[in-house]
Amino acid sequence: MGPVEFIVLAFPEEQLRVQAIAALGALRRSGAVCLIDALVVTKTAGGQVLAAELDDFAELQGLLGGRDASRLIGPEDVAESAGLLDRGNCALLVLIEHLWAAEAADAVREAGGRIAASVRIPQGRLAEVKAGLAALAAAPSTGPSED
Repeated sequence: MGPVEFIVLAFPEEQLRVQAIAALGALRRSGAVCLIDALVVTKTAGGQVLAAELDDFAELQGLLGGRDASRLIGPEDVAESAGLLDRGNCALLVLIEHLWAAEAADAVREAGGRIAASVRIPQGRLAEVKAGLAALAAAPSTGPSED
């Protein structure tokens, strides 16, 4: 089994965009990931928190089809994720297995190892690092002077 990750994808409206779900479905169909569970969480303008399965929405029915339904995302996940949302926003909660990494993970386990930690680097931090590296590359070289 490859690494499993719980991801909260937040959207600035109370309704998911079908194209975001379609992109996740394409990853599943490509074999890159296995969708273990998914749930839609909405925080209404009035502050009420609602949770629903993808198949509860006519436009999303079957979009991520072909999966074995494992209901692993629970009420505590919904409550914690809702805390990340502004009123009038929604989120797609997904639990995925990274199939692309399964072979490497199996080899590590067979060698007696284990995946001890995994950290997701925020996009903003990556942009900062890339900008810093670009600035270093563009800076004139200041090698030792020959005095």
